[in-house]
Amino acid sequence: MKIMAVCGSGLGSSFMVEMNIKKVLKKLNIDAEVTHADLASATPEQADLFVMTKDLADSSGIPSDKLVVLNNIIDINDLESKLVEHFDKQ
Repeated sequence: MKIMAVCGSGLGSSFMVEMNIKKVLKKLNIDAEVTHADLASATPEQADLFVMTKDLADSSGIPSDKLVVLNNIIDINDLESKLVEHFDKQ
């Protein structure tokens, strides 16, 4: 599985989300390749799951079933609950 963290510029905030995703996946014992990118570079075929904020998700062109939409990019508890919810649907 490939997971991509996405932010507007593809630098600091998406890298921070990538690190948090890796922490959560380790806790959940889920193996995945995690990367980060800017919104302009993110295309649906690049990953199985995309993590981003609502403002980006609305204009991303990524199908909703491949999206985890965060309320707050620094809230690791929000991230964990959204990832658990996504994986429970699988």
